[in-house]
Amino acid sequence: MTDHPAYSQTKEEILASTKTDLDVGLSTQEAQARLAQNGPNALAKGEKKTVLQRFLDQFKDFMIIVLLVAALIAGFVVHEWADAGIILAVVILNAIFGVFQESKAEEAIDALAEMATPDAHVRRGGQVVTIPSSELVVGDVVLVEAGDVVPADMRLIESANLKIEESALTGESVPVEKDVATLTGDKVGIGDRTNMGFMNSNITYGRGVGVVVATGMNTEVGRIAGMINAAEETTTPLQENLSQLGKSLTIMILVIAAIVFGVGLWRGAASLPEMFLTAISLAVAAIPEGLPAIVTIILALGTQKMAKRNALVRKLPAVETLGSTEIIASDKTGTLTQNKMTVEKVYYDGQLHDAIDGIQGENPLLEIMTFANDTQIQEDGTMLGDPTETALVAYGQTRDFDLKAALAAKPRVSEVPFDSERKLMTTIHQLADGRFFVATKGAPDQLLKRVTQIAEGAHVRAFTDADREAILTTNKQLAKQALRLLGMAYQIIDALPATVDSDTVEHDLIFAGLVGMIDPERPEAADAVAAAKDAGIRPMMITGDHQDTAEAIAGRLGIITPGDDDAVITGAQLDAQSDEEFDRNVEKYSVYARVAPEHKVRIVNAWQKRGKVVAMTGDGVNDAPALKAADIGIGMGITGTEVSKGASDMVLADDNFSTIVKAVEEGRKVFSNIQKSIQYLLSANLGEVLTLFMMTMLGWDILAPVHILWINLVTDTFPAIALGVEPTEPGIMKQKPRGRKSNFFSGGVGQAVIWQGILEGVLTLGVYFIGITWPIHTTQAAIHADALTMAYATLGLIQLFHAFNVKSVHQSLFTVGLFRNRAFNWAILASFLLLAVTILVPGFNGLFHVTSLDWHQWAAVLGAGVAIIVIVEVVKFIQRRIHR
Repeated sequence: MTDHPAYSQTKEEILASTKTDLDVGLSTQEAQARLAQNGPNALAKGEKKTVLQRFLDQFKDFMIIVLLVAALIAGFVVHEWADAGIILAVVILNAIFGVFQESKAEEAIDALAEMATPDAHVRRGGQVVTIPSSELVVGDVVLVEAGDVVPADMRLIESANLKIEESALTGESVPVEKDVATLTGDKVGIGDRTNMGFMNSNITYGRGVGVVVATGMNTEVGRIAGMINAAEETTTPLQENLSQLGKSLTIMILVIAAIVFGVGLWRGAASLPEMFLTAISLAVAAIPEGLPAIVTIILALGTQKMAKRNALVRKLPAVETLGSTEIIASDKTGTLTQNKMTVEKVYYDGQLHDAIDGIQGENPLLEIMTFANDTQIQEDGTMLGDPTETALVAYGQTRDFDLKAALAAKPRVSEVPFDSERKLMTTIHQLADGRFFVATKGAPDQLLKRVTQIAEGAHVRAFTDADREAILTTNKQLAKQALRLLGMAYQIIDALPATVDSDTVEHDLIFAGLVGMIDPERPEAADAVAAAKDAGIRPMMITGDHQDTAEAIAGRLGIITPGDDDAVITGAQLDAQSDEEFDRNVEKYSVYARVAPEHKVRIVNAWQKRGKVVAMTGDGVNDAPALKAADIGIGMGITGTEVSKGASDMVLADDNFSTIVKAVEEGRKVFSNIQKSIQYLLSANLGEVLTLFMMTMLGWDILAPVHILWINLVTDTFPAIALGVEPTEPGIMKQKPRGRKSNFFSGGVGQAVIWQGILEGVLTLGVYFIGITWPIHTTQAAIHADALTMAYATLGLIQLFHAFNVKSVHQSLFTVGLFRNRAFNWAILASFLLLAVTILVPGFNGLFHVTSLDWHQWAAVLGAGVAIIVIVEVVKFIQRRIHR
C-alpha cells in the first residue's frame, strides 16, 4: 500500500491500495468486515459535561466564592437577609446564564454530525445499491451525479463534466471542475485537488465515479471536527478583567475591613460584637456584588442594540470583545463580496465597455451568452444553474433581453456539452429561414483557435493577427483584475451535420466578444474597511479563492495597496514557513489565498501570540475551528453553515462586513459604559470605606451597618445600570483599540476612582465635622446623632451627584449632556427617593437611627453634593488642557 496521498496516486494504485475492483466493488462480507474494524462513516462527538457539572463549574471563580461567603455572613451573622438574598440571586442567575452559553457553544460539532448525507449509491458485489452513508467503508466504489452530496472523501476514477461546489470547505466561490488526472506533489491544497471529492460537498453538474479513501473522522470534514473538539475555549478580555478586578478588590477590601475591626476595638469605638458587625457590613457593602449582574445587563442591552444593526450576539462577552478588537480576519465571499457572479466588463467591436454601458442593438453577444447556457428560470423568476451561467442570463435581463421569447423563436435543437479538455460549450438553434444558429462560449484561448471571422457592428470581416493580439491583450488585462473571462462566438450553418460534435460545428466561428465576470465587492465594503482602519483596526482577507482574485478584490477594497505582492501569501507558501518564521512575518501579510482550515487557526494563533485581540469571520465548515479559536468568531447568517454559526460568538444577519464595523462601535460603547459603571461603583465604595476607616481612626462615632448597607443598596444598582445605556461619546471610532493589555482602569479611570473616592470620603467627613462643630442641639448624644445623620445623607447624596460626573471620564458634564439619558434620570430620582424616605418620612427615623435636620444642616449636605460636581469639572478641565 502506498504512503502517497490519494490525489497523487494513479487509478491502478488507488484500486490496489484500497483492495477493491472498479467494476465489482467490495463484496458485502468484506464491506461488513471493514465497517466492524474501522467503525461507521460518522463524525465523533467530543465528551460532554452534564448540566450539573457545568452548573458547579460556574462557582469556581474567586469573586463568586467571596460573594457566597459574604451572603452567608450577611444572613447568619448580620441578619441582613434581604442583602443575602440579592447576592445569592445574582450568583445563581450568572451560573444559569453560563450553563446556557456553554450549551450553545457545543452546537458546532452537533451541526457537523447532522450534515452527514443520508444515502449513497455504491457498487457492492457487482450491483449498484443504495445504502446509508454511515455504512460506507474505504474501498467502496461510489456513483455520484448532479444534485447528490458527496458521502465520503473519495478519489475520482471517472468524471463526465463533473463540477463540485466546495465553498463550505475551501471558501472558493464557484464550483470546481473535476477530472481524474493524477496530481503531483504531496502538499497540494484542498482547493487544488481536482481529482478528489470531499464529504458533504455538493455535486452541481455532471456525474462521476470515485473510490472511498477516507471515512468519518479521517475525512477532511472529520479533521475539522477534531480541530473543533481540540480547540481550547478562549477567555475574552472582559472575562479576564472581571476576574482580576474581583480578586484584587476582594483582597483589598477584606484587609481594610480587618484593619477597621482591629483599630476600632483598640480605640474602644464599640464593643467586639458591634465592631465585628461594622467590619462585616463594610466588607459586604464595599464588595461590588452587583457588578456581575450590572455587567450582564449592560451586555444584554448591547446585544439588543446590535440585533437592530443585524449583528446577532450568541455569547454576551462578545459584545465587549468587539470593542477591543485589533484584527478583523474576514472571509471574502459573501462578506466583503456579494457572493454572486456578476458581469462587469464586455468587449465587442474592438472596444472594452463597462457592463452598465450595456450591449446595444442586435449584437449577437447577448444571444450567445444566454443560448449556450443551461440555466433554468423558475416560475417565480429565480434561476437554477452554474453561478457563471446564471450571471450571464441575469445580465441579459438587465439589457431587456427576453430569453424565453428568443428561445421560442430560435429553439435549441442540438448541443455539444462542455467538457474540461476543450473548455467550450455549444448549442445549435433553429432559425425561421431553415438555417441554424451555432452559439459557442468558453475559454478565450481555446475559442480563438476556432475563429476565422470577427463581427464589427452589423458587418463581419476576416479575423486578423492584429485582432487576435488585441483580444489576448484585453483578456490578460482583465484576468489581472481577477475577472473570470469567457469568449463568445457564433456561425450560421445551412444544415445540421450527421454527427453533431466539436469537429463538425466548432470551426470557422465568428468572434462576437468577451465577457468579464467577478463576484463584486459589496458597495459599502470599501467604506467599512476605511472606517476600520481609522479606528486602528487592521482588516485582513482570508479566502480559499485563487491568489489573483483575492489580491484584486483586496486592492479594490483598500485592504492592500494594488500591486503590493508582499502583502499576499498562499496556503502553500504558508506551509513552507515554520511556526517561528511565520510568527516573525505575520505582520507583513494582509491577504491569505488558497488556505486550508489549519491555516486559518494558525493565522489566528500567530496574532494572538502577539497579544492582539482577533475577530474571525467565516461561513463554511472549514471556518469553524478558526471561529472557535479566535477571540470573537463571527458567523454568517445567510450563507453560513450551521457548523460555522454554532462555533461563532456572533452571527451577521446580513453577511455584511460593514455590520462588523458597526458592531465594533457598539462594543466600544459597551466597554466605555461598563467602565463608567465600575468607576461609579468603586469610587462610591471607596468613599464608604474611607469614611468608615477615618471615623474609626479619629475616634468619631461610626455609621451603623444599616446605614452602609442601605446606601450600598439604593445608590449603587440603579445609577450603575443606567450608566450602562449612556449614548455613544463623540469620536469613539477615531480612537485606537484598547487591546488585550488594557483593563477597566485604563484611560485614566483608575486614577479617577482613587481621587474621586477620596474626595467623596473627605466631603462626607467634612460634613460630619460641621455637624459636631456647629450643632443645633446642646446634648452630646443629640449632637452626634445629627452629625451621623448628616454624614449618612451626604454619603448617599454625594454618590448620586457624582453619577453625573461619571457620564464621561474626561469630557465635561455639560458637553455630554445633563439629561440626555432618560433611564439615568429616572434611576437618580428613584435612588434619591429611597434615600430620602429614610430621613424625611416619619417612622423610618428610629428604624435607621437618624434624626430630623434643619435647613442649615441640609444646606451643608447639599453643598457637599454640588461641590463634588464643581471640583470634578475643574480637574477635568485642567486634565484636558494638559493633554491637549
